[in-house]
Amino acid sequence: MDTETTRQISPESAAAILDSISDGVFTIDENWRISEFNRAAEEITGIPRQEAIGKPCHEVFRASMCEVDCAMKRTLKTGEPEVNRSGFIVDAEGSRIPVSVSTALLRDSSGKIIGGAETFRDLSLVEALRKELSGRYQLGDMVSRSPDMQQIFELAAQVAASTSTVLLRGETGTGKELLARAVHGLSPRNKGPFMAVNCGALPDTLLESELFGYKAGAFTGANQDKPGRFARAHGGTLFLDEIGDISPALQVRLLRVLQEKQVEPLGGTAPIDVDVRVIAATHRDLEKMVEAGEFRQDLFYRINVIKIDIPPLRKRKEDIPLLVNHFIERFNRIQAKAVKGVTGEAMALLMTHDYPGNVRELENRIEHAFVLCENGWIEPRHLPESGGGIKSSGSTAANFQDAVNAFEAQLIREAMRENGYNRLKTARSLGIHKTTLFRKMKSLGIEFPEYDGRNRIAE
Repeated sequence: MDTETTRQISPESAAAILDSISDGVFTIDENWRISEFNRAAEEITGIPRQEAIGKPCHEVFRASMCEVDCAMKRTLKTGEPEVNRSGFIVDAEGSRIPVSVSTALLRDSSGKIIGGAETFRDLSLVEALRKELSGRYQLGDMVSRSPDMQQIFELAAQVAASTSTVLLRGETGTGKELLARAVHGLSPRNKGPFMAVNCGALPDTLLESELFGYKAGAFTGANQDKPGRFARAHGGTLFLDEIGDISPALQVRLLRVLQEKQVEPLGGTAPIDVDVRVIAATHRDLEKMVEAGEFRQDLFYRINVIKIDIPPLRKRKEDIPLLVNHFIERFNRIQAKAVKGVTGEAMALLMTHDYPGNVRELENRIEHAFVLCENGWIEPRHLPESGGGIKSSGSTAANFQDAVNAFEAQLIREAMRENGYNRLKTARSLGIHKTTLFRKMKSLGIEFPEYDGRNRIAE
């Protein structure tokens, strides 16, 4: 046999080969300690090779799957390599980096397992492109593909550039604070603080001191000065949630602050200038409260410069799949799990519920499912029994068919609306033939309105 083909590669040559690879590569020994660490691994993790060598791999390669579903551990257990497992690592600076991971066993000349090798690819660019493509569906921590919410996203971006007071209206759980934070994040004030106060959660006296602060000696127990939220939000944004719950007396003080741009702490003798952008929110009908004398008209006009109404989730059910994926990604990150998604049956059940608690209720349902679903796919059995039409005493098969029908009806109605009630366009957008659409609509009891555009020429 040719001696050239049997010649062993020197450690120096092996290291040079590893350093020429653009993916991160490290190897571990039988004790799970890192034995090799290439240049790309240094660059991606931000950890020098000399610091990584000899350390347990989980201390260096801090990945989302390490604690729950370690790819290397699975390979060592099954003998099968893992290929392109998605996850993320936390680099030396604490930043979260999306990666794909592949693993393989290392054996000696006799075939004995002596460790493992793991390669990981930095997917930051891919993730950035994905976010750019989906960016039109996201504003801050809010996600939506609903046409109504898209208009709100566009308006919020325009509003952010101004200093005008904003009034957000919507049912509890629709995401008013998330929208307020998004407006702040897009505004020139984003380097300043964002302060939030729930006006309905505090009694009048506490809310007054919380908003305006107090001086030492202003009342029993006031041993030192305390700046209020207005003062602490100087240069930033103050979010006043449930502003419709404040008393008439406090409304007077709040109006004066908004007009004069000054606050006077309890027990103080001189006003303090404040530069604060106010965003207020309520689930109440303030116009009716003004008519009933429960809310000051002048304060209403002061906060109602720009009004944004956030629709409830039941009126934008096309957002449910997007929100479900958003919550799954977040809970996977927070709880270090590897839940892949929801099954079609579970999604159909989620789509049928009316969500009186809106987006917050949907989030709670997914969190409930996470408790019961360790890994894999969320199934109907993982969802709360009260959701999506499931009742413990009824026929599961019948309830599921009702859920599927409701899901299909919702998709068809949304497609109709988005396509101007043009039948051919609606069918095309759903990827079905128009006769199939008509048959589905008939079985589900859906009718086109009088102005359906059936005589239009389809584009």
